[in-house]
Amino acid sequence: MRVAGFGFRRAARLASLIEALARLEAQHGRVDRLAATQAMLPLVEALGREHGIPVVGVAEGDLPQAATLTRSRHSLAARGTGSVAEAVALLATAALAKGDST
Repeated sequence: MRVAGFGFRRAARLASLIEALARLEAQHGRVDRLAATQAMLPLVEALGREHGIPVVGVAEGDLPQAATLTRSRHSLAARGTGSVAEAVALLATAALAKGDST
């Protein structure tokens, strides 16, 4: 299962997510799920509706539990994880593997 996690600034627009998803799928193939924290969920749900891809929500407080390969100092300070997008994808994939399709 391919899960694309999203992490972005509050000012992000749907068009930028559409562009990011298009580039991701062009390089790696179609994704099966999109994932985001609850705060980012409305915009990612709009993206999911536009592309017919289900969305998984991840609790913001769970982000520090995910061991990410990416190590952004800003992300670590703000959210307790090296990469919000990577952490969200990892946590959503783990939840789906357990059968929790939030």
